[in-house]
Amino acid sequence: MLQYVRRNETILALEMGIAIGFLIPPILVPNVDNVEELAHHIKIMFYISAGVATIIFILVIIVFQEKPELPPTQAQAQARCIPPESYSYLASIWRLLRNKPFMLLVVSYGLNVGCFYAVSTLLNRMIIEHYPGEEVNAGRIGLTIVIAGMVGSLICGIWLDKTKTYKQTTLVVYVLSLIGMLVYASTLNLGHLWVVFVTSGVLGFFMTGYLPLGFEFAVELTYPESEGTSSGLLNCSAQIFGIIFTIAQGKIIDRWGTLAGNIFLCIFLLIGAIMTGFIKSNLRRQKANLQAGGQSVSVSISPMASSHPSRENMCLRLSLYFVLQQVLLVHFGC
Repeated sequence: MLQYVRRNETILALEMGIAIGFLIPPILVPNVDNVEELAHHIKIMFYISAGVATIIFILVIIVFQEKPELPPTQAQAQARCIPPESYSYLASIWRLLRNKPFMLLVVSYGLNVGCFYAVSTLLNRMIIEHYPGEEVNAGRIGLTIVIAGMVGSLICGIWLDKTKTYKQTTLVVYVLSLIGMLVYASTLNLGHLWVVFVTSGVLGFFMTGYLPLGFEFAVELTYPESEGTSSGLLNCSAQIFGIIFTIAQGKIIDRWGTLAGNIFLCIFLLIGAIMTGFIKSNLRRQKANLQAGGQSVSVSISPMASSHPSRENMCLRLSLYFVLQQVLLVHFGC
């Protein structure tokens, strides 16, 4: 649970930023015909964005540590025990690229999140086409998608922590994302804005809620590789598919309308769901945790001969730290 909370905090912060991006720009940049007035509003928005980014940059330099005193995960603990000269980032990437279950997840994750990026980018355009003059409500609909997704992330994470059913949960949420996209696409042109709010919320609950599930499943499939490396490949896949889907859906909407553009995304969500079903659920991290818990009974700590422990003693202490952590997780459900 502790490892999930740390990773989920990052995802929730990302989703909160997206939510603010949906809500604030339509307020700062109203839909006006005067080009000079429009440019003035856009300039103010950019100045505000630059100011906030500068403040965050300064805080990162002053407040952030290079690394925590104790490693947050067992993979990081093992990485610290490896001499820097013997670790190869490229070798780690190559091992991940040869991991077939993980590569299936990379593609399926990219398809799902790429569809979410396309919907988010073109949301204002799709809403205005069916509901002219509703720019502010278009931003609120985007906010609804992200807020519902934050709730979905928390609920899916709690369920995942209790059941450890990584593949099953990921597949179910993926299929429900597809169903939510179909419902959203078929009800967008009904003429009732409240219906769009409801269907968008359902879509966001599952599609955005899928984000932490993909990261957690990737960590299980790639252990003991660094979580940062596997997460980076997932994000890279999502960005690539997001760019492709946004451009392609925009072209389809120009020629055939919003329904055809959304059906285009549904086809790839169906492909992603099928690929998820073929992922072999090899939960390496769970197996390592079980082995660590089984060995914790026979572990004893010897007095240190020196006040400056060697590298081997430091690695032993890190291993003992994670053994004790797993025992606490099992017995107290922390």
